[in-house]
Amino acid sequence: MGLLEGKSLLITGVLTDASIAFHVARLAQQEGATVVLSSFGRALPLTKRIASRLPKPVPVVELDVTDTEALAALPAALREHVDHLDGVLHAIGFAPEAALGGNFLNTEWPDVATAVHVSAFSLKSLAMACLPMMEGGGSVVGLDFDATVAWPKYDWMGVAKAAFESTARYVARDLGGQGIRVNLVAAGPIRTIAASHIPGFEQFEDVWATRAPLGWDVNDPEPAARACVALFSDWFPATTGEIIHVDGGAHSQGA
Repeated sequence: MGLLEGKSLLITGVLTDASIAFHVARLAQQEGATVVLSSFGRALPLTKRIASRLPKPVPVVELDVTDTEALAALPAALREHVDHLDGVLHAIGFAPEAALGGNFLNTEWPDVATAVHVSAFSLKSLAMACLPMMEGGGSVVGLDFDATVAWPKYDWMGVAKAAFESTARYVARDLGGQGIRVNLVAAGPIRTIAASHIPGFEQFEDVWATRAPLGWDVNDPEPAARACVALFSDWFPATTGEIIHVDGGAHSQGA
């Protein structure tokens, strides 16, 4: 019997088979879960194609987390495939080019607003959209990147991640009474499509190469994916509002 036997999960953010979200979906299936993916726009065909590489076929529903009508329609779309949800993976983040790359002091509010809306506010939006499907409680897990310090060129995405972490704590507070746990996995840098859009990403690799006590492989998303699967399981029944670091220990070490 698998760790997630009988559970149904919604996984967002599957774009390539190098993404953490893809490996969460893969491991979840291997542990007995029924998985539904979401995607939207130009990414939708890509997600459907990558989904074919999972151990079992999965449906893909269309969802734009910034669209209130799409969020309202999500439960009906999910019910075509599952009768409830036990877990949701938030693997969504975006910042316009002007909000990254060392342009921090010159970035205009519309670009900052986009980064915060897509990368932070969407956690609340997604959790509330899925709430009607989680009457028995469940687990919301978000993918994070350490926001306790200022990173080179990460700029307003770093601010959005700080907002994301705070949002998780407040959502955990307000949904805890309904048996819903909300936790984040702060992974070390992984070479994904999202990472390729971060200017100077190689600087992150350099930091982890010298600072992580356990070492860190930027090409291996499975450690972070395993943490997500564990948080979806019944083995963390009293943990919420937490950030689990899966980064080889780099966050615990000074410069």
